[in-house]
Parts: sequence; C-alpha cells; structure tokens
Amino acid sequence: MTETSDTRSAAGAAQEAPQSRLQRLMRYIPLIAPVLLWAVPCWVLLHTGQRWPLPVTLIGTALSVLGMAGMPLAMVRGHGRRQRDRAAIVGDTLLGCVWVLFTWSVLLGVLLRLALTVGGVGDGQDRARIVTWAVLGVAAVLLAGGYAEARRVPRVRRLDVELPRLGAGLDGTRVVLITDTHYGPLDRARWSARVCETVNTLEADLVCHTGDIADGTAERRRAQAVPLGTVQATRARVYVTGNHEYYSEAQGWVDLMGELGWEPLRNRHLLLERGGDTLVVAGVDDVTAESSGLAGHRAHLAGALRGADPDHPVLLLAHQPKFIDRAAAHGIDLQLSGHTHGGQIWPFHYLVRLDQPAVAGLSSHGARTLLYTSRGTGFWGPPFRVFAPSEITLLVLRSPRRSG
Repeated sequence: MTETSDTRSAAGAAQEAPQSRLQRLMRYIPLIAPVLLWAVPCWVLLHTGQRWPLPVTLIGTALSVLGMAGMPLAMVRGHGRRQRDRAAIVGDTLLGCVWVLFTWSVLLGVLLRLALTVGGVGDGQDRARIVTWAVLGVAAVLLAGGYAEARRVPRVRRLDVELPRLGAGLDGTRVVLITDTHYGPLDRARWSARVCETVNTLEADLVCHTGDIADGTAERRRAQAVPLGTVQATRARVYVTGNHEYYSEAQGWVDLMGELGWEPLRNRHLLLERGGDTLVVAGVDDVTAESSGLAGHRAHLAGALRGADPDHPVLLLAHQPKFIDRAAAHGIDLQLSGHTHGGQIWPFHYLVRLDQPAVAGLSSHGARTLLYTSRGTGFWGPPFRVFAPSEITLLVLRSPRRSG
C-alpha cells in the first residue's frame, strides 16, 4: 500500500480547518496558563477565609506573583534560543511544583472543604486552614516522591507479546525498549550509564530507542549520550528520531547514534532472522520531521517497508503513538512508541489522551496491529514523575506455533 502525495494533500486539506482553530487557541495558552497555575493556589491557600496574619498573606501573595512572572521568563531563557541550563532547571522545577500545587488546590479545595462542612468540623476559618495545610502536605509528599522516581534508574517492565504471524523460530525473541531519555540541563551522565548497565542484564536480541534522546544538540549533550554506546544486543541496536530531535539539529543526533553503533532506521528496515523465520524491523522519522524543514526527513512508512516480504511480520518503531493509524492501515504487527511519558505528572495524562490514542501499555488497533506505548525512561522538563513511573521495557515476542 503506497501513500501518494495526492492522498496526503487531501488528508491535510480535510484537517486544515480544525487544526487552524486549535492552533489559534494554543497561542493563548502560554499567556493564560501561568496566571491560572499560580493564581488558583494563591487564592485557595491564602484568601478563602483563612485569616492568616497580614505578613503571611502579603508574603504568600508576593511569592505567587513572582512565580507567575518568573517561571515563564526562566523557561523562555532556558528553552529558547539562548538555552541557559540554569534558567531551564529553575523554570522546569517551578512548573512541576506549581502544577502539583494547582491540582491539589483544586481537588482538596473543593472535596476536602465539602467533606469538612458536611462533617461539621470547625468553623469556616478552621476548615480553610485545614485545607491549606492538607494541600501543602500532599504537594510536599508527592513532589519528594516524584523527584526520587524521576531520578532513579527505571524498573524493568516485562511482558510477553504474542504475534499471530511470528514464526516458531523467532519465539522468545527478546526486545528491549528505551525511549525519551531526554538528556538535558540536569547532567545525568551517571544515570545514563546505570540505565545502560541495566539494559545489558536483560540479554536482549534487539534494543530499540524510539526517540527524544535529549533536549539540546548532540554536541551539547554528548557526554550524557555516550553511555548508549555500551548497550549490548545479540542482533541489533536500532533508533528512530523523536520530535525533540527536531528542536535540536536532528541530523546531529542521527550521526552520533550511528557513531555509537546504533542503526538509525530512517524510513527503512532490516531483517532479524532466526530458526528459518524472519522478522522485519522497520522505523520511521517522527511525524514532526517534515514540518521541521530538514531536507530528507519525514515519516514515510511505505518507504520503510519497501522491498520487505509482505508475508513476514513487522515490528515498527515510531516515536508517537498516533502513528498507529498509518501502521494499522499497512497491517503492521507491532508498533513500539514513547512520547507520552505516561503523563509524567498526574493528572496530565488526561491532556495527553486528547492528542494520542494511548498513554501507556499494550493496546490493539485494527485487524491485527498491536501498539506498545512506553511511559519513557527519563523525563522532560520538571524533574518529577507523579503516578507515572519510568520504565525500561522487555518485550518477549511469542509465536502461536511455538512448541509446548
């Protein structure tokens, strides 16, 4: 099945109107979000009947206003053209903290206050202060735990995946998936080395990295990425680009991964053969590649499968889960993706779900296509993971024709 330029043009025209409305709405989010994120906790914690001493109210309000102005400024300086790592760390940390504070100010500000009122606990001031201390306590616990979870070496998540077309000779093939390492402002070279050591204990036949290696250019983040060169696999180590590569000179990352011994699958495939059976391992550039303007970069599944025997099962690497529609249309057996981070900080996964068909885990699409979405190995931006633990994934491929 070949995707023609006319087909892509028609699809693009059909989606142009809703996308343009969404894009217009998205323009205002950077202006509105900081105000809401800081104003809501300020109001709930300080100005809803607590009657704190005046200095407490003034200091708390001033800190909220400072955060409202300082967080966007730090993030622009950290992630804009200048890419100041210290500014990025400050801005990202503030974003994670205020997101947790905002979430629990809303939840406990409504639910706990209602429960205290129904239970007849104290007067209005007592209830308001209980809510304040509860929000601060819950936020502190979640942020401390979330920071530890983000900085730890991920746990290994193992699952068996049966592919109906997989030959018996390939039964038991061990595929390790890492993704979204996001090497960035916080130096994680030691963490990177420990992740690679863990991968090497899994005796993988195939190791896959499905993109978003880093935030920053290959030259800038090289020291953190170099341990990837120590990863071991009996057959191959394969890599596809993620959307963040296209913010940071993607070709530099493709070249570095090749230098480290990984096989960049840029709209092409290789064959994994064992016991007389064959598995096609294909990869595509991220769906944002074409709009990046980088010559030769685009997501082209037909090109990735060109020359492959259609009777062989296909394992596809595609950074974003939403590529699954194209994969299912082509009859792909299993797509491996990342991108979502499992939401990273609860309840952000509800927003991720608006853009992606899956947030984490194994799901079925179309007649025979399976999708595995990893929660990611690292983290982006805020150094926290709340109710969305990171993972190194071991998928053991199973054939329905395997011996008992």
